[in-house]
Amino acid sequence: MAKHPFLSDEWLSEAHKVREEFAGQGGPPPHNIRMNLNITEVPFGEGMKEAHMDTSSGELQMDTGHIDTPDLTVTIDYETAKAIFVEGNPQAGMQAFMAGKIKVQGDMTKLMAMQAAAPDPTSLAVAARIKEITE
Repeated sequence: MAKHPFLSDEWLSEAHKVREEFAGQGGPPPHNIRMNLNITEVPFGEGMKEAHMDTSSGELQMDTGHIDTPDLTVTIDYETAKAIFVEGNPQAGMQAFMAGKIKVQGDMTKLMAMQAAAPDPTSLAVAARIKEITE
């Protein structure tokens, strides 16, 4: 399986395929959240990527670009985002937050609730496949 840099166009395309493969197989997300992401220090392109995560439909939707009326907006550097979203390392996120490397605007309680939720088996399978496609 080919590996691609996290958030590159190729990676995004492969990540969409993985999510489509598992669509409808997991339970509903434990929390309703609409979050915009500003990922800084991206080592290619413009140096920043805008993305979003939305569970308001009952399924996790992740894509590039921002959504209207988010609950919160998180600004995070590339390496920390990769550690959290690809490597599944919540400790990296907590350390970065404590060091002031993560900025949160909006309803921070939604972010805290999301971190406390245990992932279902389908989410773990998706995460493992995403890790496989990432350099």
